[in-house]
Amino acid sequence: MSTPDPVFHARINPLIKPFLVVQIGFTMVITIIGIPLAIVWFLGLGRWWAQHYYDKLECHLSDRTLRYRKGILVQVEKTIPLENIQDVTFVEGPILRHFQLSTLKFETAGSGAGQANDMHLTGIVDAHDFRNRILAARDKLKQEQRGGAHDPAAADAHLAALRAIEGKLDQIIVLMQR
Repeated sequence: MSTPDPVFHARINPLIKPFLVVQIGFTMVITIIGIPLAIVWFLGLGRWWAQHYYDKLECHLSDRTLRYRKGILVQVEKTIPLENIQDVTFVEGPILRHFQLSTLKFETAGSGAGQANDMHLTGIVDAHDFRNRILAARDKLKQEQRGGAHDPAAADAHLAALRAIEGKLDQIIVLMQR
């Protein structure tokens, strides 16, 4: 069985590299035992590792799946069927915001908090747009699976409502950034 062609290849923000160096280095420092490692980390090992990690990051959205790949020594590839995605949560805290990054968290059918199959994507360029693409692709797939029968007037009404919601969310984001 061949893999579907990517519909959309997400770009990864290069600012994830300094974010990872700081995040991991800070973790080493707070463990106290890791302070000697943190010194080596901040003197160059962290930058080397972050560059190689960044080079291996991939995220593809196809018409049926979302695939994410990462890792240097141990490569991890996660594939989520779009029909299993229940929700995509956008997370942006003060540290992520400082690095102009955000995280997308996925809730899938049959998964609960803390399970190993949870998927988190950090560093996607224009994460809001990517989130909307994922949800639109999921909805399109579900529509096709139901036979594609729909009322065009109802679809237009739903689209108008979604656009109004998106406009309000954009206003909220602007207000929160002030």
